[in-house]
Amino acid sequence: MRIRSLGVIDDAVVELSPGFTAVTGETGAGKTMVVTSLGLLLGGRADPALVRIGAKNAVVEGRIAVPADASVAVRAEEAGAELDDGALLISRTVSAEGRSRAHLGGRSVPVGLLAELADELVAVHGQTDQQGLLKQSRQRQALDRYAGDAVAGPLAKYAAAYKRLRTVTAELEEITTRARERAQEADMLRYGLDEIAAVEPRPGEDAELAEEAERLGNAEALASAATAAHAALAGDPEDPEGVDAATLVAGAQRALDAVRSHDPALAPLADRIAELGILLRDVAGELAGYADDLDADPRRLAAVEERRAAINGLTRKYGEDVAAVLQWAERSAARLTELDGDDERIEELTAERDALRAELGGLAQALTDARTEAAERFAAAVTAELASLAMPHARVSFAIRQTEDPEGVEVGGRTVAYGPSGVDEVELLLAPHPGAPPRPIAKGASGGELSRVMLAVEVVFAGTDPVPTYLFDEVDAGVGGKAAVEIGRRLARLAKNAQVVVVTHLPQVAAFADRQLLVEKTNDGSVTRSGVKVLEGEERIRELSRMLAGQEDSETARAHAEELLATARADM
Repeated sequence: MRIRSLGVIDDAVVELSPGFTAVTGETGAGKTMVVTSLGLLLGGRADPALVRIGAKNAVVEGRIAVPADASVAVRAEEAGAELDDGALLISRTVSAEGRSRAHLGGRSVPVGLLAELADELVAVHGQTDQQGLLKQSRQRQALDRYAGDAVAGPLAKYAAAYKRLRTVTAELEEITTRARERAQEADMLRYGLDEIAAVEPRPGEDAELAEEAERLGNAEALASAATAAHAALAGDPEDPEGVDAATLVAGAQRALDAVRSHDPALAPLADRIAELGILLRDVAGELAGYADDLDADPRRLAAVEERRAAINGLTRKYGEDVAAVLQWAERSAARLTELDGDDERIEELTAERDALRAELGGLAQALTDARTEAAERFAAAVTAELASLAMPHARVSFAIRQTEDPEGVEVGGRTVAYGPSGVDEVELLLAPHPGAPPRPIAKGASGGELSRVMLAVEVVFAGTDPVPTYLFDEVDAGVGGKAAVEIGRRLARLAKNAQVVVVTHLPQVAAFADRQLLVEKTNDGSVTRSGVKVLEGEERIRELSRMLAGQEDSETARAHAEELLATARADM
């Protein structure tokens, strides 16, 4: 990682080696900023207060090696990111104003994507996580993750049934609580459908009636115009002296017929005039028929207007035209069928709800059984770890309980409360010495004991995580002496199969690290700067001496530091 302008760190590069890396330094030197930086790379919350005073923004860049076929790599490529020689490049920028940007493999991405990938990249175990694990909900989650597929399988089936039960119950409640509203809606729809059925409109009928009403309302004017046009074309029988178009065209045809033999050019013109005469006679005949057929009956006009009024009454209520009215009727008929089927639907939903509750009870029992079996293994593993952490007589156990609830599901002959994760209340208990009753770990352990218990839980839990990197942030607080040596030994063993990063103040832990990083600060009188460097040889002995006695040059502390390193190397 490269860290710039974050807290007390001005510009530093942190190289985390394979195996076990210990991060040490004096209080306030910025060790926690290393953890914070990693948190930012993994999608953690961006706090503008972290930006170094005087800087515009803080930047953290990281290079994480991932296999090309890993799900992390696949998900990153789906987001448009590219791997750089088998590594994923991540950067996070936090401005002093609070804005945050994230980049993954050279592509700008939402911060949420980094958090999504984090679950498969790094498991963070810190003091905040300790406090979180004191909560029963977190203890249940930890147990479920430890159990793996043994709990994940039943839990997935339970969650699916629980989700369906919630859906069915909500629909059933909606139908029954809104019965009056739905009955009113059904009455309204039924009234509208009856009104439309009484009129029985045809598609396009409104337009047809409008045309007919227009024609009937102007029948006299239309008849007069047709008669006048007919007279102009074919003559008026009452005016034998009148001149009409047919007579004039006939005269023109006779004139050309008399001379067409003298010039062939006149023949086409004469033929066209003959066609014109035929067309005039046809049009005149149709005009005469139109005038004769024209219905000027006022009773028909009244009937048309009455029909139009009935249809207009429908279009005012149900649609802008007859087509829209008919569409409304089709939709309403379907909705009415649905509403009329409420009683049947209520019976179906009630039966499905009861079946789901019974199924949920069986799945909850399977989930409880799987958790109980996993809890025994988890508790035994933690108890074994405590024996190596100077708590040989301590015993850890889990209490898995259910709460009676008449509205719950039946499990093992009891009706108990249930939720999205089952019916179990999971609590981690500690008996610190023989004869002591098991008590919740928050109440049954002293400060130092609690740190060791939680570290034992973290180590056991981390061993079941499928992630390649584990980060422990001062979870060894309140521990010292032989227990501290055993903590270092345990972390070193964990590091044989994974990358382990530990922020620690204990020399007994740091001595077991494959690489020790020192976070140190200097003061130039105005700006505090921090650097991170790898300690080797004499420098590492000096830092361990400082951690042991507060004095780098103490001969006693130096001898102790060398002894610690020798012990750790021999154990490896």
